[in-house]
Amino acid sequence: MAATPIAVVTGASSGIGAATARTLAAEGFRVVLTARRKDRIEALAAELNKAGHQATAYALDVTDRAAVDEFATAFRSLAVLVNNAGGALGADPVATGDPADWRQMYETNVIGTLNVTQALLPALTASGDGTIVILSSTAALSSYEGGGGYVAAKHGEHVLAETLRLEIVGTPVRVIEVAPGMVRTEEFATTRFRGDTEKAAKVYAGVDAPLTAEDVADTIGWAVTRPSHVNIDLLVVRPRAQASNTKVHRTL
Repeated sequence: MAATPIAVVTGASSGIGAATARTLAAEGFRVVLTARRKDRIEALAAELNKAGHQATAYALDVTDRAAVDEFATAFRSLAVLVNNAGGALGADPVATGDPADWRQMYETNVIGTLNVTQALLPALTASGDGTIVILSSTAALSSYEGGGGYVAAKHGEHVLAETLRLEIVGTPVRVIEVAPGMVRTEEFATTRFRGDTEKAAKVYAGVDAPLTAEDVADTIGWAVTRPSHVNIDLLVVRPRAQASNTKVHRTL
């Protein structure tokens, strides 16, 4: 009897990460949930196990390379890695942006993805049929005012995915990039504006049906479950009301 394939999801404590864990569990994967907030991922693992799925929680900061390397020792073989951990801080122009915010975004979005991917690539290769998903953003593909630091980090993540795909072609590992546009989750905009819920709400004001975390998780689940020879290099997903990063239809 074949072993249940394992999927690791980073940043699984909320939003797209948590929704992706639920989606992959429903697809038959044993999901390993990682995030810094141990209580959140333990609660999600308990929910999934109660529902008849297989889930394990592991507290992890993806920017801590020693901790990531220790985590990776648990895996001889791995089917899927979803690099979801990341996020945005601030919306200041380049002229006045805080370098500490830029550094933190780069560390989390780019170096965090690099750390986990490097550490788990041997196990993904050993599976004979591995898949790496890098969750970037439409910010990885075009700029917008007030987004300099986040755009720079996501461009870095996009290039990481693109370069890795070139470098490991011929191995049994796919590299998939999913780039969402406007997604309304419980924390993304609130974190970006440091808890200012009024500012966060304005991001989505008047927008008919922004994407949900479940919408993005659905696209990730679809991409991961394509036949092994099919690679979804880049999947851009936006709500119908959004034509670009700077063109959004609002009814106010």
